[in-house]
Amino acid sequence: MKSPVFVLAPDSFKESMTAKEVCMAMEKGIKKALPEAVCIQVPMADGGEGTVQSLVDASEGKIYPVTVTGPLGTPVDASFGILGDGETAAIEMASASGIQFVNKETKNPLVTTTYGTGELIKAALDQGVRKIIIGIGGSATNDGGAGMAQALGVRLLDENGEELGFGGGVLGRLATVDVTGIDPRLKDTKIYVASDVTNPLCGEKGASHVFGPQKGATPEMVQTLDANLAHYAGVLKEQLGKDLSDFPGAGAAGGLGAGLLAFTSAELRRGIELVIDFTKLEDKVKMADFVLTGEGGIDFQTQYGKTPYGVAQAAKKYGKPVIALAGYVGEVDVLYDKGIDAIFGILPKATSLEEALATGQENIEKTAENIARLLMMTQAQNV
Repeated sequence: MKSPVFVLAPDSFKESMTAKEVCMAMEKGIKKALPEAVCIQVPMADGGEGTVQSLVDASEGKIYPVTVTGPLGTPVDASFGILGDGETAAIEMASASGIQFVNKETKNPLVTTTYGTGELIKAALDQGVRKIIIGIGGSATNDGGAGMAQALGVRLLDENGEELGFGGGVLGRLATVDVTGIDPRLKDTKIYVASDVTNPLCGEKGASHVFGPQKGATPEMVQTLDANLAHYAGVLKEQLGKDLSDFPGAGAAGGLGAGLLAFTSAELRRGIELVIDFTKLEDKVKMADFVLTGEGGIDFQTQYGKTPYGVAQAAKKYGKPVIALAGYVGEVDVLYDKGIDAIFGILPKATSLEEALATGQENIEKTAENIARLLMMTQAQNV
């Protein structure tokens, strides 16, 4: 009888465990019940927070710390990853330009900048990469990616030929986009943007109206920012031939989607699809008898591009059973028709959030062990 093969492909459990730590706890539990089991760990993410760490862990890559310009123009500590292939970088724009760097008093999308995100891209290029994956959730910015472009050598000039400053508040003065000094390495670098946001750059469903208020924009500021992005889009269309104002996803991260599309060879993709591709999950799933996935909370929203849904879709191509684990289990009936065969909550008793987060690894391990014992019993009865 051959040893059972488990592919372990969870997301992180936010504030409790990285995806790698979840994998390790799953394997430990499975091997208590089935010491001969083969466990293939594939730490996952959906393009949001934790994506860099998961891609690095899944490929045995490396994290590089770097100091960059934060959204308020002051230095911040950030990082990016190089995957195990040595030629692919993974970046989270929030590491440089995220909402965590501002507070109630300082958040102001008229002045916040994506300059640091451009510096992260440049630092990755310095490592000789040929591909870059960028997750663009959690931004503090509404500058259309202008700061990112400036960090990469683009000059954004007003009618007097003066360089624009930082933030979405100055884009209305843009007269000339000079790309002659853009980093030449971008031409030979493929950039994949992990984003599930489909909002356009401008208008009522655009970056400023939908996301501006959570970044500190008043109703008056929203009007200014939207008008400025529309002007910015007009200049990009006229001078670069890129029509981005209504492009789906251009409004992601305060318009960083538009900036990446305008100044690089960017391709917008759903986050989970990118992670599945770059972890080669499907190749591993083909070998599996069982696939385990999970994340901190699972409910009906999981079907909209979250990790367990993406893993289940990949596994079902090959007829593999999928079992999901979660700290919180909400309304999940719809997921049973989406490729997930069983869902287990990991909490053994009613407990505080603080205790649940602290005991996550132990609870994952125990749940995985019980799942493995159940599978072992079922297989024994079918022999």
